[in-house]
Amino acid sequence: MKVLGIESSCDETSASVVCDGSEPNNRILSNVINSQIQLHAKYGGVIPEYAARSHVDAIDRVINAALEKANTTLNEIDAIAATTGPGLIGGLLVGAVCAKTIAVVKNKPFMAINHLEGHLLTSRLCYDVSFPFLLLLTSGGHFIFAEVLGIGNYRILGETLDDAAGECFDKVAKMLGFEYPGGPAIQKYAEFGNPDRFQFTIPLQKRAGCDASFSGIKTAAKLHIESIKDITDQDKCDIAASFQKTVVKFITKQIKKAYDMTTSNPKSVVVAGGVAANLALRESLLAFSEKHNLQFFAPPLNLCSDNAAMISWTAIERIKAGYPFSDLNSKTRPRWPITEI
Repeated sequence: MKVLGIESSCDETSASVVCDGSEPNNRILSNVINSQIQLHAKYGGVIPEYAARSHVDAIDRVINAALEKANTTLNEIDAIAATTGPGLIGGLLVGAVCAKTIAVVKNKPFMAINHLEGHLLTSRLCYDVSFPFLLLLTSGGHFIFAEVLGIGNYRILGETLDDAAGECFDKVAKMLGFEYPGGPAIQKYAEFGNPDRFQFTIPLQKRAGCDASFSGIKTAAKLHIESIKDITDQDKCDIAASFQKTVVKFITKQIKKAYDMTTSNPKSVVVAGGVAANLALRESLLAFSEKHNLQFFAPPLNLCSDNAAMISWTAIERIKAGYPFSDLNSKTRPRWPITEI
């Protein structure tokens, strides 16, 4: 089975051809991504209208490149999949309408895919991770702890009460005058900083459960920045290092609570989403997993950010699990919790 997937939920236009090969190394036949980082960098964040226009400009070229790299044609594709939520509605419409049009013209079945489900199943694309597993999905717009019991069977254990971790990274990086995107910038400058110089209070220490909150950490970073009259590059590196250490420490504390809340005795911990690329977070979650005799899985760095390979693979997983194909009248959804898939 070969599936053409399209991803356009935010600021990457991506197309990918993935097959259901028995070996993970042979499944991704192509994965083409057109990034809009340079377009949005001068604004310090994604401008939805500009993102949608960029998707329109790039999508034909990206799809053709994905087919060419996979050495295949639309006639040889078995199904078409596209992200239909959650995300920026303009971008979602571009990808969904394009995918549905191809499906009609080529008489191929169509599968509407939830962007979050794409991220959480990336570990199975890359490593064949067995169910059940404990998931941390952390990105610019989402932060979720979930018990993944099977395809389409996801139990939310906790989520952010305010900002997502990735959003917090981006905003603190902007306060410090770092380049966009903020997550990689924080990690880069933190390498040159003292992580113990500035103190941050760990949120929700007395609250039961594994929900998260990042707005307080963001505000504390702002206060530290404003407290220094003539801030130097070293000051900025120290704040970045202290901030990153606090976020990682907090997430690791909460994942322990999430693990204690599971009921299926998972043997693995999986992290997914854009913030999964943070090396300090990976190291901390690996140490936690080893301490509790759990396997730890994180996607390759190129599959942490938004990409169409995860969309193609999710379609394959859903088809093989017996889920029906999607109606061509299925709508795009700016909000679409994984419990409603």
